[in-house]
Amino acid sequence: MNFRPLHDRVVVRRVDEDEKTAGGIIIPDTAKEKPQQGEVIAVGPGARDDKGQVVALDVKVGDRVIFGKWSGTEVKINGEDLLIMKESDIMGVLEGSAATSKAA
Repeated sequence: MNFRPLHDRVVVRRVDEDEKTAGGIIIPDTAKEKPQQGEVIAVGPGARDDKGQVVALDVKVGDRVIFGKWSGTEVKINGEDLLIMKESDIMGVLEGSAATSKAA
């Protein structure tokens, strides 16, 4: 099943962060906070402005983004846990080598 978000909605897959602290202590799953970074896997066509024109979104599929701790609605699509949120819930896009090296 494919999922296509509407309007200014974005589908994000959380990106797991390191499971160890800087000192090498392994953090158990029960003590970890959910990551606030993710990869955009689908975007809607955009929101409408006052004149009814569709305004395209600034984020695109593949962007690595940072979002608020309580942002979005958690859903399960094809057995995968995803977040659906408005583009305004996204705080920014990670760019450059730091974003790509963590994704790899």
